[in-house]
Amino acid sequence: MQPTALNESAGTSPSQSRAASWPHWLTLLVVLGTATLLRLRCLTCKPFWFDECFSVEVARIGWRNFLRLMWWREANMSLYYFLLRVWLDFGQSPFLIRSLSAAISAATLPAIYWVAKQLFDRRVALIATALLAVNAYSVRFAQEARSYALFMLWATLSSGFLIAWASPDLRSQSATSNSQARRLRWYILTSVLAVYAHLYAILLIAGHWIVISRIPRSEGDQERLTNIRRAWKIIGLAVLPLLIFVAKTGVGPIRWIQRPGVHDLFEFFEHLAGGTWALALVYAAALVAALIPAGKHLWKRDPSWQVWRCQFLLVWLLFPFVLTVLLSFARPVFLARYMIFCLPALLTLVAAGLARLNRWLLPPALAAVLLLGLQGIAFVYGHDFDNERDASGAAVNFILDHTQPGDAIIFHIAETRVPYEFFRSVRAGTNTASPEFSGSLGPEILFPHHGAGLDYLDFTGKPSPEFVRTTVQDHPRVWLMLMNNGPPERPDPTTAMLTQILPQSLAKVERWEFPKVEIRLYSRR
Repeated sequence: MQPTALNESAGTSPSQSRAASWPHWLTLLVVLGTATLLRLRCLTCKPFWFDECFSVEVARIGWRNFLRLMWWREANMSLYYFLLRVWLDFGQSPFLIRSLSAAISAATLPAIYWVAKQLFDRRVALIATALLAVNAYSVRFAQEARSYALFMLWATLSSGFLIAWASPDLRSQSATSNSQARRLRWYILTSVLAVYAHLYAILLIAGHWIVISRIPRSEGDQERLTNIRRAWKIIGLAVLPLLIFVAKTGVGPIRWIQRPGVHDLFEFFEHLAGGTWALALVYAAALVAALIPAGKHLWKRDPSWQVWRCQFLLVWLLFPFVLTVLLSFARPVFLARYMIFCLPALLTLVAAGLARLNRWLLPPALAAVLLLGLQGIAFVYGHDFDNERDASGAAVNFILDHTQPGDAIIFHIAETRVPYEFFRSVRAGTNTASPEFSGSLGPEILFPHHGAGLDYLDFTGKPSPEFVRTTVQDHPRVWLMLMNNGPPERPDPTTAMLTQILPQSLAKVERWEFPKVEIRLYSRR
């Protein structure tokens, strides 16, 4: 493969080259600064929801419980939980908790610049970085205490190091063994970290295998191919604990995912582009423009560098999406936010397409795209693309405001206690997961309860009818907090059981509805 980018300083003196670079690097700094501000602005405008509460409570339980929980049921995203655990030592305010994702998301901008510059040139790299800076999908997950921003960062770096290893510049050098080995080591490290940030990074590595197999081979490439295969074996061994975890737990942790429809797939592209159909159409047109130069050679097995880079980005963008959609016919595994690691590939291709515009059309076109992106960001400051947030915070505060001495509480499934503990800690101004917390705030917890503070056993399980009958006898009032328990006309079996058992001892029932949360209070007449 031969590189297409010309030496940008050819025909110019070093001083002229440096002078020409200043506007570029200044623009890049402005883009990075703007992106950081966009991710920090309105960071706490939206309330924490169940998944974010779960992240925090997992991260701050004791080490013994933390490690057991990781192995028992939460190995996916374990790298994020570990980083958040360290991050919480600096403070536990909602702003600081979410700022970890914001910082990680901002760090992805230099990574996408590096990837795009290796594949194309500085202009494409700068455009791709600007597109990511104002991408509403990126900002949406940069402001959430979950692993998705971290996942995208490591996926981008992993792809970047593989591109660096496959670079025709490196392959054309006479003595490259040390450089190749160093880049391959970084590829292994970032790939392993990507998998521990999110299991779906395995799809990215599978895509890497597909595109590497399409690199033209010469007689001297056998050693390189042996090295990359060895690298994939090392990655496999390094993530073996996670694979064993998956074999042990099966699809249980993602059984709630629904099978996607055609509308969901189009909506996914709209969201990935930034949340508006106008922007999605511009992205689609730019995507086609980026692929036009490859023409009929796009499907060629031994392509030139110009074609291979398009193949690389297309596989990165489409392979995880297509595979998970196809698998979802048997068992639903496609979820839009799990595909966020495909975003850098899309933006790089769109940037390459926009860069084909002439010097007069590019500035207004890019300005329009960036303005549409800012419009999407204004939306995500107060809303989510993919789901309605639960109102667990309002529900917990309602319980705490109306609790009386002697009250008790049951969570219909163990996980429902997680947001309760988080918002109770915000109310108490301390970490309720700590054994030192007195527990005086709020009603006595009947289920799940395995000791002072949260235990790893408190993250799973359902109460039995015998347990409910026995424990509620000593309390004049018992609160019940219900989440994710099915529609009112078809409640899950645990809700049906509690609805039948609790009135036998506490005949009076009052109900309050919150978005995705129901609160009941059972008491004696």
